[in-house]
Amino acid sequence: MSKNTTAARFRRVDVDEYDENKFVDEEDAGETQLGNLNQALQAVLKNPPINTKNQNVKDRAEGLVLKVLSAFKSSDIEKGVQTLDKDAVDLLMKYIYKGFERPSENSSAVLLQWHEKALAVGGVGSIVRVLTARKTV
Repeated sequence: MSKNTTAARFRRVDVDEYDENKFVDEEDAGETQLGNLNQALQAVLKNPPINTKNQNVKDRAEGLVLKVLSAFKSSDIEKGVQTLDKDAVDLLMKYIYKGFERPSENSSAVLLQWHEKALAVGGVGSIVRVLTARKTV
């Protein structure tokens, strides 16, 4: 028998915290986060600073796009690319190649994953359109 049978410490546990109705499945939370990341990706690709000559604005936009791309999990990249239309995939490809020009910590690995998935959706024509485009991001 236990020495401390009069202990009441177990009574301080809030059992309402473990209520079934308050439970949030991690899978559902992951889908919500993926939806938010898809919205963020579409938002940063919506109005690119192509027509401006201010390099500081272009650099900040590139940094923001790379931050959003890095936030995706490897398994969710394909879903993110599939939510984009043809023009957005081409713009994404422009940012990927721009990121290759100035690599930072771990950005090359992330950009290669995005390049693979964007190539699968946009095809080789997407790469040709990026390399021949006069306006850069």
